[in-house]
Amino acid sequence: MPSKYVVRNFAEDSYYHVFNRGVEKRNIFLDEEDYTTLQSYLFKYLQPIEKVAEKYPDTPVRLYGKNLSEEVELVAYCLMPNHFHLLLKQNTKDGVSKLLKRVTNAYTLYFNQKNDRIGGLMQGRFRAAGIDNESLFIHLVRYIHLNPVVSGLTQDLTSYRWSSYGDYLGQPAELPSSKSKVLSYFPSVGAFKGFHEDQIDYAKDLEKIKHLAID
Repeated sequence: MPSKYVVRNFAEDSYYHVFNRGVEKRNIFLDEEDYTTLQSYLFKYLQPIEKVAEKYPDTPVRLYGKNLSEEVELVAYCLMPNHFHLLLKQNTKDGVSKLLKRVTNAYTLYFNQKNDRIGGLMQGRFRAAGIDNESLFIHLVRYIHLNPVVSGLTQDLTSYRWSSYGDYLGQPAELPSSKSKVLSYFPSVGAFKGFHEDQIDYAKDLEKIKHLAID
């Protein structure tokens, strides 16, 4: 990814596109349990403590002190076999950095124990880009959600369980998102859905020629 994605200082009340992938581009999600485990870590850190206690009653009490629900909001996300995208709003200083450190460390420990491996799982520090343009904001949400279709993982966005797209359409969500800002751009959920579906073929065409692009 281009160097503009290396952000070190995150501002309060600001939005960021956060990305990371497996070391050597290896797959970091090998089965359904892997996807649901990362979702659970994001839930435990980003949802209010009372919701965490209700959904995951066995969560160690010590983790409640590390809860970041007041510091960071999850606006949109997509988990892909070898990488992930998060659109986050940082409300307090260092919220994004703390979240990514805690979630990736926890997931790497889980993954290594499960697969009898050692060493880092992610390709270094996460990358991030600040989103300060209203038009870019909503197009980024669509870009994140279209990843599974563009990559050929599914033909139906609504059937892909590892993103926030279904949550925006009102489907039950394992990992809820903060949807109000995004949906405020659309007169209805149907319009939001159409905004995505209208660009699927175009996005697929771009994917075919992306190797010709010069960063």
